Amino acid sequence: MHVQIVLFDGFDPLDVIAPYEVLYAGGSASDGAVSVELVSAEGPREVVSGTGGLALRATATLDPARTGLILVPGASGRVGAPGEVPDEDTEGSGEWKQDEFIPVLLGRTLTTELPVLMKAAMDNPEVTVATVCGGSLVLAMAGLLEGRHVTTHHLGLDMLDATGAHAVHARVVDDGDLVTGAGVTSGLDLGLYLLEREVGPRIAHAVEELFAHERRGTVWRNQGPEPVAL
Repeated sequence: MHVQIVLFDGFDPLDVIAPYEVLYAGGSASDGAVSVELVSAEGPREVVSGTGGLALRATATLDPARTGLILVPGASGRVGAPGEVPDEDTEGSGEWKQDEFIPVLLGRTLTTELPVLMKAAMDNPEVTVATVCGGSLVLAMAGLLEGRHVTTHHLGLDMLDATGAHAVHARVVDDGDLVTGAGVTSGLDLGLYLLEREVGPRIAHAVEELFAHERRGTVWRNQGPEPVAL
């Protein structure tokens, strides 16, 4: 399984690094059954995160035709108080700056080639798409998640519903060829679950032991009887 992890200006570093390390370790534990690379919609470049100017290097252009997994992270920046509105000069400048509002950073991905590339990926039956935190909001704002069961950071669940997605309050949601993680640290659990699903539980368990991290929560799937109110 080849994994492409997408970088965009203002990405959240932990959304990228946590699943990257888990999946990379899974590749080592499986004798190369998993490979991982960092990509961007623009091709090879230094991409600056939304946390303190930390940069990572994308080594290739996102390829929606390549069989495997594509993972989209969220952004890091200012959350803002409820109802707080970004300054007009920040929101409309078209130029990325440090310490911007997270919704602005996520929305700015819509002005890049990322939505077109991700639509092609989601139309490809040989590709599974995964997201961490606000990564699902990137896809939702691009109109790609209507009718899908997904999760995100708890502050963004209402926004998912507003785009026509079915927001689920769960740590990880498996909707077939779309697997989404909730808050930032869910990237660890998402990575381990993907290893279990795609490579096998023994590989996932070995990586879990390596990182001394036990997965949290039940992976939600749209299966089984609907529970009554408790």
